[in-house]
Amino acid sequence: MALYTGASNSRPARFGFREGARGTHTSRTMMLSELSVLLSHLPAGSTASEYRAAIVADNVLAKKTDATRRLTAQRLRELYALDPNVTVFRILRQLWEAETEGRPLLACLCANARDPLLRLTGVVALACARGQTVTTKTIADAVTAGASGRLNPRVAHKVARNAASSWTQSGHLIGRNTKIRTQARPTAASTAYALLLGYLTGVQGEMLLTTYWAQLLDTTVDHVDALAFQASRQGWIEYRHSGGVVEASFSALLTADELEAVRGSH
Repeated sequence: MALYTGASNSRPARFGFREGARGTHTSRTMMLSELSVLLSHLPAGSTASEYRAAIVADNVLAKKTDATRRLTAQRLRELYALDPNVTVFRILRQLWEAETEGRPLLACLCANARDPLLRLTGVVALACARGQTVTTKTIADAVTAGASGRLNPRVAHKVARNAASSWTQSGHLIGRNTKIRTQARPTAASTAYALLLGYLTGVQGEMLLTTYWAQLLDTTVDHVDALAFQASRQGWIEYRHSGGVVEASFSALLTADELEAVRGSH
């Protein structure tokens, strides 16, 4: 599996990707319900300060204390940036408004881009056969191995529990106490986003169909290809696949400066 662990330059960070030994999943899940409520209260194009004010001052997430509201704002910023100036969030928000069904995978993709610890658990979530039980220990072992001993067993176990919940929210797992591998539901919007994330990390052409981000769509390469054509018909991306050659353009999603930054590093 081509697990994304970072690039040799700062390009992913330029677009909002996060690296390092720390991640939000030491204390929280990917917080899909909180994100959904927050985005339903604020229009696309809202500023970072407006997102924070909605959580802390307006308490749209109905948290009981000021401290909890502030911590929730911090965790959501870690996972999603909540800033239209950050590429991965701005495009998440754009596609979020365009399609309802794809929202769990959109959130999953962004959370993976932003949380290195969640990415470590993706190896387990994606490698297990459908119908197989996925244990907390299996996920914790992947975290421990991926973190190269930087996390003690207690923290790795907590990350594993939170990650299992996140993979359930995204549709890769089902079950409350016992987690069973199932199939997530990719859409044209989530496919456009997955291909974009691959492009921002330096991938082009046919390899866009097999990156870690594309694998999070949890389907075959042929289905990713078909969904990419649907996304192209929606005008989110430009996609062509002919004679074994894949061409993808993201000018409908990226600004001129972002396109230049990507092209300049290829």
